[in-house]
Amino acid sequence: MAYVKIVRKSRKNGGLKFTLKKGEFISYLFIIILVIFMSIPLVYLISSAFKPMNEIFIYPPRIFVRRPTLKNFYDLVITLDSTVVPFSRYIFNSLVTTVAAVAGSVLICSMGAFALEKYRLIWANIIFSVVIAGLMFSAHVTTIPNYLAVNSLGIVNTFWALILPKLAVPMNFFLMKQFISQISDTYLEAARIDGAKEFTIFYRIIMPMVKPAWVTVIVFSFVANWNDGFSGFVYITSQTLKTLPVILSTIGGGLGILSRLGANYAASLLTTLPTIILFVFMQSKVVNTMSYSGIKA
Repeated sequence: MAYVKIVRKSRKNGGLKFTLKKGEFISYLFIIILVIFMSIPLVYLISSAFKPMNEIFIYPPRIFVRRPTLKNFYDLVITLDSTVVPFSRYIFNSLVTTVAAVAGSVLICSMGAFALEKYRLIWANIIFSVVIAGLMFSAHVTTIPNYLAVNSLGIVNTFWALILPKLAVPMNFFLMKQFISQISDTYLEAARIDGAKEFTIFYRIIMPMVKPAWVTVIVFSFVANWNDGFSGFVYITSQTLKTLPVILSTIGGGLGILSRLGANYAASLLTTLPTIILFVFMQSKVVNTMSYSGIKA
């Protein structure tokens, strides 16, 4: 791992002097170039959301905006408010379904992993093997079985159709189990001797000790649910229940695609920005979880 040597200057010159070896300099230079290269699409998206129409269609295209404007966001709101349902309703639907799915997934996967790991169930290994097998299937493969289950429950065209199928996620369960398995049973035994109930043990001991894991589950679940427009097309038919990704995906189509291109950039930024902000504040916990769970980020 590259490191930086800090050598103090004399009092006459003052300050600190940073020196890098040749290999370290090359490593840092490569990392900086890689970061710049990977950030170009994000920078271009943010810049394009504030570009006027004459800069959007200019050739060759420019990465940075020269005359920023908020007209694209105004056009986005006007385009969506021209329908029966106001724009704020779609944001509300996305927030409700996303927050409910994230909170439910954290609770169910944490409790399931705790029970499977610490209660020594008879079929624990078989159950965990089934969960691991669930990681092998794409979400689109299970669309028909999920729809049949949702339809049989009578919750099609409701918020529950966007929440219930996303509660028990194999990946989230796997992450929680990997962390809980590292907690010594002596903590649980000591708590039981002190008279703690099982839910108290789970809430006061297990959850604080596996905080990096459930924070990572929050990030993964939020990104997956906030950007999920596929489930809205499958389960929702009412316009008042559609989520933000579903309605934003319709902006770029039709005969007016060129006139709405700026609004399309603004819509892409709105759907991307919350996930970026969430990851920036929780990235340290995510990296910590990846290192402990055996998954290389």
